[in-house]
Amino acid sequence: MSDLAADPLRRTPRRPLFDPETIPLDPGFDDPAVRGTAVERERLTAAALRSRFARPPAWQPEITTDGRLYNLEAPPRPAAVLVPLVVREEGVSVLLTQRTAHLHDHAGQISFPGGRVEEEDPTPVATALRESFEEIGLAPGVVDVVGTLPQYVTATSYLVTPVVGLIERDFSLALDAFEVAEAFEVPLAFLMDPVNHERRRVDLGTLARTFYAMPYTAARRYFIWGATAAMLRNFYHFLRA
Repeated sequence: MSDLAADPLRRTPRRPLFDPETIPLDPGFDDPAVRGTAVERERLTAAALRSRFARPPAWQPEITTDGRLYNLEAPPRPAAVLVPLVVREEGVSVLLTQRTAHLHDHAGQISFPGGRVEEEDPTPVATALRESFEEIGLAPGVVDVVGTLPQYVTATSYLVTPVVGLIERDFSLALDAFEVAEAFEVPLAFLMDPVNHERRRVDLGTLARTFYAMPYTAARRYFIWGATAAMLRNFYHFLRA
């Protein structure tokens, strides 16, 4: 998500209150009835995904907020992210980004491309496509938007609409080096299999918080956690319903 300061160079990065990779696993998530089972491969094709969004089932998201906001007085600011599903011969993958370390919000974290809704954006879809082009050079014309997922409130007080889009055309990327350190893909089948999901529990004084993580190792280890992992967990429930 794009950094939202008028002058981001002067803002100090806002770090989490803990290192998420050192937080212990929540033993309550070991129960298979809680964790869930993998989404069947036949539900992860482009045709099946289009069909699911065209005729969505009755379902409820598991998690809709990070739970702890930095600014509790002000209402969360509207934002949108793109969940880019790249259709490849070997299967569908999810295109993710790693934010640069100096940004004020979510510095260094793995996220979907996206950012704050601007006055000129008529819809969250327009925001997601505009921000994706600005951040990673993904041309809106290659994205076939198939639907949205439930809104999610981040710890940094953004009300985020996840916009899901299929990419079946050839595309190229041009990363905004100020905001994006890297773009990479993760197989959708990996992310939609709860064997690869973790739930971790952290105690912050009198406040206890759980959060999801989906560590992924390819050329190196990527620790997907927080709002990104939560939205992917909701996507999982949407496809399993």
